[in-house]
Amino acid sequence: MKSKVTVLKTSPNTVIKDYSTLLDRSNYKKFISKDINTILKLNLSWSKYFPACSTEPWQLEGVVNKMKKEGYKKIMPVENRTVVTDVWKGAIGNKWLPILKKYNLKYQPLTEVEWINYKPRHEMLAIDKIFKDGHQIPKIFLNTNVIHLNTLKCHGHTTVTGSMKNAFGGLITEKRHHCHKMIHEVLVDLLQIQKEIHKGIFAVADGTICGDGNGPRTMIPKIKNYILASDDQVAIDAISAKMMGFDPLKIPFIKIAHDKGLGNGDINQIDIIGENINKINFGFSTGKSPVIFFDQLFRKGSFNFLEPLLFHTGLFNLCIFGSEFYHDYLWYNTIGRHRINKFKKTEWGKLFDKY
Repeated sequence: MKSKVTVLKTSPNTVIKDYSTLLDRSNYKKFISKDINTILKLNLSWSKYFPACSTEPWQLEGVVNKMKKEGYKKIMPVENRTVVTDVWKGAIGNKWLPILKKYNLKYQPLTEVEWINYKPRHEMLAIDKIFKDGHQIPKIFLNTNVIHLNTLKCHGHTTVTGSMKNAFGGLITEKRHHCHKMIHEVLVDLLQIQKEIHKGIFAVADGTICGDGNGPRTMIPKIKNYILASDDQVAIDAISAKMMGFDPLKIPFIKIAHDKGLGNGDINQIDIIGENINKINFGFSTGKSPVIFFDQLFRKGSFNFLEPLLFHTGLFNLCIFGSEFYHDYLWYNTIGRHRINKFKKTEWGKLFDKY
């Protein structure tokens, strides 16, 4: 059976209306019941705002506006921290809070909820090897729907990052950096777990501004004006990857998930609703920031013998400091500031400022 992915063109003037059309054409109500809680899994890759890095404000408003109009009352916007991001600073920097206040929704950081031990019903590829003392998930995720709100961007650890990667920030604690060593297998494990704990799964991806290069943070923002939706996380990630210029089945997490029957990663097995994407190729190329380069070097590269010392002792605080200093102070205030200023002059930049 073929999967379906809806792909639509949009603009700053029509984006809220276009998100409504996107959800209608994806038949999202078939997959997301009104009777139970729906987790809106936001995407926070940086506490600071940078185009294409985290869930865009119009993406959040487009989905919430539609759901509220159609009578959804049990909506739970959530996000988790990492060792280098702050859930509250991120919600402020990315302008989520005014939108949630407008629609009378409570923002729920996953740092403030109960986490419980969870034993997957299916065999795992990596989770049990990384978290040998057991894997924990937020209790509020059990028996819910989930809608992922990711963006289209490159990622130094996974080539691209999308719907499947978005679960990484919801189903693992802030110690999820340990998963980088087996990241592709972990993403497949998390998709399997989602299918065990969620009643309905859906993804809405924003490609209005996409991230090329050294993602998920130090990227080159490029305006592309696309939005996507699907109930198949593998399929929407495959189509996103294809549009960005990559062969989906050469990206390990997509290929493994496809082979395990968790979704369709073969674009020939996916029906596209809306735009004809056959000739779309953004020509993106994934690079690695210095932080990701050294992370991989010490976790699974030629210096991996230092991993226990660097990532499992107090020395890890120096790694955190180095990442924060490079990203938040050095890069953001030089190259990043120049790219943001250029973005702010565009119609999308002007729309961001209105929020």
